[in-house]
Amino acid sequence: MEIIAVTYDNGEVFQHFGKTEMFKLYEIVDGKVVSERVIDNGGFGHGSLAGYLKDLNVSALICGGIGAGAINMLASQGIKVFSGASGSADSAIDAYINGKMSDSNRCTCDHHEGAHECSCGKH
Repeated sequence: MEIIAVTYDNGEVFQHFGKTEMFKLYEIVDGKVVSERVIDNGGFGHGSLAGYLKDLNVSALICGGIGAGAINMLASQGIKVFSGASGSADSAIDAYINGKMSDSNRCTCDHHEGAHECSCGKH
């Protein structure tokens, strides 16, 4: 069994990991989704989300944009990152199950709001 988290907003992959208010958790057994549920972010943001997801036994995260710091925090918790996803959360989990999603582990943030500094080196 594995638990995969997808950043979530109204059926879609939410595009800013650190500001996601919801996750859709999928429990997968033998390549099939056996349960799914939508949860809130536990009141956490950015780096604190890594520990929260680890406590939920999440082994992988599917998201849109994510910065290098968050990727490193997730990796330190043993959580694989599949970034750059968009569209339907259910379609993203289908791609994951069918091996059509690469473990990108790369920064895909494209925002510079407030005091946010991107550390991905692509800007």
